[in-house]
Amino acid sequence: MIRLLALLGILGISFSAIFVKEADVSPSTAAFFRNAYAAPVLFLVWMSIRGGDDRPAALRLMAVASGVFLALDLTVWHRSIDLIGAGLATVLANTQVVFVGLIAWVVLRERPTRLAFLTIPVVFAGVVLISGLGRADAFGDDPLAGVAFGVLAGAAYSGFLLIFRASNRELAPVAGPLLDATVGAAVGSLLASAADPDFSFAFSWPEHGWLLALALVAQVVGWLLIAAALPRVPALETSVLLLLQPMLTVLWGLLLFSEYLSGLQWAGVVLVLGGVGVLTLRGSVERPSTAPAEP
Repeated sequence: MIRLLALLGILGISFSAIFVKEADVSPSTAAFFRNAYAAPVLFLVWMSIRGGDDRPAALRLMAVASGVFLALDLTVWHRSIDLIGAGLATVLANTQVVFVGLIAWVVLRERPTRLAFLTIPVVFAGVVLISGLGRADAFGDDPLAGVAFGVLAGAAYSGFLLIFRASNRELAPVAGPLLDATVGAAVGSLLASAADPDFSFAFSWPEHGWLLALALVAQVVGWLLIAAALPRVPALETSVLLLLQPMLTVLWGLLLFSEYLSGLQWAGVVLVLGGVGVLTLRGSVERPSTAPAEP
């Protein structure tokens, strides 16, 4: 049952880029309404279990602050979807695994493993191939810019993850921290809208139907199922399950939007997802050795 819940959650978030593409609104508009529609539902979920959420105000504010990074991630990721398609944009956003390791090295002084030193260049070689190298057969309206925004989304998402995890170090029910981060992301998206001339509060149909689906299927149901299920699944299975999201999104992009990638771009997808899988499974930083027990 736990694995089924995890699969359903990952299936839900794999449609995120599809809903964004179908909504066909500006990047910050999609980011704002994704969070604005999700927040009331998450509030109701949190109200039903809030007795288990004893986080102090400082940690709740930290979760809200993590949402600002999520807003940046979503806004630039949505722009990447416009430029390079749903599948490739989602693959590029998964480079967050690399950035988490690099941030841990620079900020937390956690030295990368030897495997990470070998794998990270492979991932970025894949990123370069996804750009299409200027070839006419590369998929995307502007593959080079799409790659740049996709990698920036991965970097912003790594910031969100690091702060979000720290904000829930007391392991409160995930609905509480997710609600706080969602509120922060809604506010952050409004701030980002200052740089988006096409941002609009106007309600239109079916655009907002797709945004509502994005909020409920991905932001609420998908994330809640994943957060509840994955901690109870072995690490190897977790790594494989998480890689299903970009793989499924590439498939949906191909089936629904005819996102036919060039040979170089397919090779890039393999390198990026292969490298991300290795780093997710084996870890990107050295774990401190356990001190011997006192005699």
